[in-house]
Amino acid sequence: MAEHPTHETAHAGAHASKGTYWLIALVLGILTLLEVAVFYVPLLHSVIVPILLVLSSAKFALVAMFFMHLKFDKPILTTLFAGGLVVATAIILSMMLLFGTIGPGAHM
Repeated sequence: MAEHPTHETAHAGAHASKGTYWLIALVLGILTLLEVAVFYVPLLHSVIVPILLVLSSAKFALVAMFFMHLKFDKPILTTLFAGGLVVATAIILSMMLLFGTIGPGAHM
């Protein structure tokens, strides 16, 4: 009687190694360090919002792709998460523009 592969053995080759997860964790730590450092560099205060949006989007993408295993799932799931990120970013930027924290006449 032939044995059927379990869910774990069938997908074992599809997932990243432990080393990759440690590397991603290191990158996430560095990105977080950069996010905090941006606040302490006065020269960057005029462009702090775009910098933080890029850094946080990169962190979101890494977490979603690797720790949530979206990189190894169907592309539609990645599209749904990326679409949510785009919508959330648009809403946040719209609210910031509406309340005057970015754009013409911003009070920082």
